[in-house]
Amino acid sequence: MQKLSILFILLITSLAAQAQENAPEMADKFRADGKIYVVVLVLATIFAGIIAYLIRLDRKISKLEKEN
Repeated sequence: MQKLSILFILLITSLAAQAQENAPEMADKFRADGKIYVVVLVLATIFAGIIAYLIRLDRKISKLEKEN
């Protein structure tokens, strides 16, 4: 779990550094309209769902391994 947290933090910081270099015109348009927050929220929700699924799957697999 700790490795996953460290990986997540490193991923977020690297993406933030990349995002500051060159913003595409579409991102500027979304930012101007205020829709960039909706995009970020949707992406964060999808990412959180994938992480939750993987954690749940890992727990189920660990439980099955202990039974055998």
